[in-house]
This record gives sequence, structure tokens and C-alpha cells, in this order.
Amino acid sequence: MQRVLVYDGSFEGFLSAVFKVYEEKLIQVDIQKVGTVQSSFFGENEEVITNKAQADRVWNGLKKKMTSFGRNQVYYTFLSELNSVENLLLNYIKQVFASQQNIEKDFSNPTVLKLSKITKSVGREKHRMEAFVRFKLTKDDLYFSNIEPDFNVLPLIAKHFKSRYADQKWVIYDIKRNFGLYYNLTQVETIIMDFPKHFDFTKTSKDFFAKEEFDFQELWQNYFKSTNIESRKNRVLHVQHVPKRYWKYLSEKQPF
Repeated sequence: MQRVLVYDGSFEGFLSAVFKVYEEKLIQVDIQKVGTVQSSFFGENEEVITNKAQADRVWNGLKKKMTSFGRNQVYYTFLSELNSVENLLLNYIKQVFASQQNIEKDFSNPTVLKLSKITKSVGREKHRMEAFVRFKLTKDDLYFSNIEPDFNVLPLIAKHFKSRYADQKWVIYDIKRNFGLYYNLTQVETIIMDFPKHFDFTKTSKDFFAKEEFDFQELWQNYFKSTNIESRKNRVLHVQHVPKRYWKYLSEKQPF
């Protein structure tokens, strides 16, 4: 009978599930995230308790078999949140541990090739978030930005923004996954916020944001308009570099 291992959605939780697979020598197994579990007529669900020590053992084992490049592929792929990505990674990890050679760049291997493609997609989204985040100054002197990325890239961009905006307090909030990063001038923390019921993330409300923010947005929009040469517009290229799904959160795309 197939065992359905249900974990809490964290990377450590996933690695704890992998540890269980090896510890109990499970053959027929399906790893699923809590909240998205699909019932099966041929399997029984079992909750996996996240165990840091067990997760570390799996990760340290991978360190011995892989380079940082390969481990990044594992982590980036996990953050893609694609359907059944946990089982793809379990298959990959099994191959890594079973092989005498380093397989992370063996693109003739279908599993390796698939991980490579997913990693590139997640990496592309990470770079876009680093480029397209637009902070707004709140009345509490906090710089706030909301994002809605295709993949869970928030953990990947923390270092970039901590380094780039080290002298100001800021929050980057993923409204799709309902958690964010808060930088308090010392360290970055993970937070969950409660927003007003009808809060519109595409607008800059006078109830929450500082007057200076509106002045800055007008200045930025005027600059954007003045540097936009009408005769040289290339909409196809523009959309390629700045996909439309990001426009609703970019201040330069908002009407005056």
C-alpha cells in the first residue's frame, strides 16, 4: 500500500519526509503538502513532524554528494511549488545518493533536465522581483511593497534587499502566499499581517501612506513619461522584459 506523507510545507518539513522514506525504507510513497493533500483509495495519510536534526542529516548528506550549484537546484525547485514537485525531488535525491558520480549536470537524465528548467524559471522570477519591487512610504515611516510572484521567491530575495536598503525599515509582502519579510535595521524576519477587508494593493491609499509618497510617485511618473520616446516604442520587447502581470503594482504604470 502506498504511504502518503503529509508535511507542513516548509523545506525542513520536506527533508524530514525524505528522512522518513530512508529510515523506514519506504518504496511506494507520495509526499504532499498539508492543505493540498489529495485523498487516495490506495494509500493512507501520515503526518510528518518537522524535525530539524533529521532535515540536517539529509541536507548534510547532499552536501557530500553535490556542489552548491546542485543544492541550489534542489532548493529552487522546491520553491517552485509545482504540482507533485516533492516527488520529483525525492526521485532526484534517490538518484543522487545511489550514484557514485555527481549527476547534477547530467542533462541526458530526464530528472536532472527537468530540475534545471524549473531552476531557471524560479531564478528568472527572483531577478524580476529584485527589479520590480516598488516600495511605498507609510505614515509609520516604513517602506512597504507587495508582490505576487509565480513562485515562492521571497526567501531568495531577502539578502538582496537587506544589502541594498540597509538603512531603512521595510516590508516586502507576498499577498499570494500571505507572508512577508520585515527588516528592522538589524535583521530580516518572517511575518504575517492582517490587512483591512477591502484593502486594495494596487492603490496608494491616503489612509495608510505618507504625503511624501504621493509627491514621489508623481515625480517618478513624470520622469518615466519624459524619458519614454514615443517613436521608439517597442511594446513587444517591453512586455517581454516587464510582463503585464506586474504592471498593477508598478507606480509608473498607474494613471496620474
